[in-house]
Amino acid sequence: MLETVKSMYQFLKDVANDERIPQRDKTILLGLLALLISPFDIIPDWIPILGQLDDIVILALIADYFFNKLDDEVLLAHWPWGMKRFIALKKYARMIAWITPDKLKDKVWSYRASPYT
Repeated sequence: MLETVKSMYQFLKDVANDERIPQRDKTILLGLLALLISPFDIIPDWIPILGQLDDIVILALIADYFFNKLDDEVLLAHWPWGMKRFIALKKYARMIAWITPDKLKDKVWSYRASPYT
């Protein structure tokens, strides 16, 4: 477990230092991660179903950015786990991407994928 946390920390640190990712996106990702980890929520957790919905939408937005918005080469340059895990997480990210509207994603992220991939 500790090794996984260390790997995750190193992965996030390496991605945060990647020059191919716009600074604006890095700032938004940091804010979303802080919201996800924070004990304070947009919708309080004591409200049934809706209380967990804000965390799910934030997690979906983060996963969608990493696995559907970024080029695979950017992510794989820092990916510490195997390709099998990468493909599985990318599949799950596609499945939950429908939670966040495309208009919201387009307004939030400034990263534009390479037209050559």
